[in-house]
Amino acid sequence: MRTLIALLLLGIVLFLTGCECVGGLGRDIQYAGHWLEDTSERVRK
Repeated sequence: MRTLIALLLLGIVLFLTGCECVGGLGRDIQYAGHWLEDTSERVRK
């Protein structure tokens, strides 16, 4: 129960502050996806 409350509080703080780390994580995942697509295209050729 304590863990759930702590996670909720952390999520609320991140949401309210508009933390850039969340946006940065999304960009990192997107970059990794593009890299995988490019690599798979080169392997197919």
